[in-house]
Amino acid sequence: MTGRRSVETPIEDTFTKYLTDKGKGDAGEEGTYRTDAERELQRFRRWCLGKTADSANAAPPESWAGVVDGDTVRFENLDTTVFSDYARYLSTAGYAAGTVLTYYAHVASWCGWAHAQGYLPRHYARESDAEDPLPENDGRRPGDQQAWEPIHRDLITQFVDRRVSEAFDELGAIEVPHTDRGDPESELWQAKQRARFEAYQRCREQALVYVIAYTGLRGSEFLSAPKEDREGRNGIRWRDVSFADSSVTVFRKSREWKEASLPEPIITPLKRYAEVLDIPDSWPVFTTLHRPSLASHVTEGLADAGLDDDAIERIRAGAPDLIVAAEHDLDAPKPLTTDGARSIMERLWTHDALVERRDELDLSLDGNYLELHGGRRGVGEVLVRQFGYAAAARYLDNSEEQVREAYQHIEAAERADMATEAFSQTDQRISDR
Repeated sequence: MTGRRSVETPIEDTFTKYLTDKGKGDAGEEGTYRTDAERELQRFRRWCLGKTADSANAAPPESWAGVVDGDTVRFENLDTTVFSDYARYLSTAGYAAGTVLTYYAHVASWCGWAHAQGYLPRHYARESDAEDPLPENDGRRPGDQQAWEPIHRDLITQFVDRRVSEAFDELGAIEVPHTDRGDPESELWQAKQRARFEAYQRCREQALVYVIAYTGLRGSEFLSAPKEDREGRNGIRWRDVSFADSSVTVFRKSREWKEASLPEPIITPLKRYAEVLDIPDSWPVFTTLHRPSLASHVTEGLADAGLDDDAIERIRAGAPDLIVAAEHDLDAPKPLTTDGARSIMERLWTHDALVERRDELDLSLDGNYLELHGGRRGVGEVLVRQFGYAAAARYLDNSEEQVREAYQHIEAAERADMATEAFSQTDQRISDR
């Protein structure tokens, strides 16, 4: 094959053409589709060049060298095996099954386009050998996916509210003489600082639950998403939060910074959380509490400030590391990741006290715990039912078409009610019922 559509063509030279051809339609759809498709094509190219770790195809993962020796990926370098390996990479990268299928679909669509345009002899990405590593599509209908119901929101928020109240009761019960305050060797002061840290942990849990339950934000928009190598995916900072405007600035899926709403139920828990420690605005709203990470962060930070080992040990003995970092104006610790948030939600949902309450209510749930995306879908359910698809789409930062597809079960139920009402006016048997 010769000419412009040669197998020797670098694959990146076709990305813009493909995106132009496939991105037609309404302006909103064009922007969203182009953004997502371009991101996945660039992810595929980086993987082909060996610029990302791959635990599925290399050991150790960092040794993955890609599918080419140079710095250019050409169509002649692609075959069924390449797409099979890429599917395996995505499938083992920690993404949910639906996310893997979506990411792969973008690359497969481009591959099909390239085949139709004459760059490739076959549609390699959709051959059975290529798709074998992909997870199964569970085939669930939109209405079957987890969505928090009012009882779920009530149960989990009441649980974290009670834990916060208990933590502050314990904090207030510890009285430290004036002479002991600030003394890292005072046992009472140490106990007070531990109780203060406990209160911070409980407030962090509470704020996390409320944000998930009422904002409709995607996890990657307010938490750290280390698997997404994009700007704005390292967690919101306190400077991004405006209590005056009841809003938070987040980096949306469309790659735009936008203001997201903070409904009234969130404000009090978030303010309480902000006041537990005197934390700089540059810190993440949700920090990691991973002990080894914080220990290393604080030790290195105090050493950089000129303290010797003895002084560092004395300071760290007097208070938990996060409090030390805040009080000594150290750099911000790492933000909480989406995986970390999922672990917190699972621990809360499986806590003995909450399990007992769930059993009393005979409460069912699609899944093993209250998931982040289930919170977002629950918000969508409420807004669609109360204000319609257009309002829900604006709040969720989605197109109305996407929202209609995701919540089509609501419209189907409404149409069923409408039909039943109509038949009850015309058919005696229906009316009698």
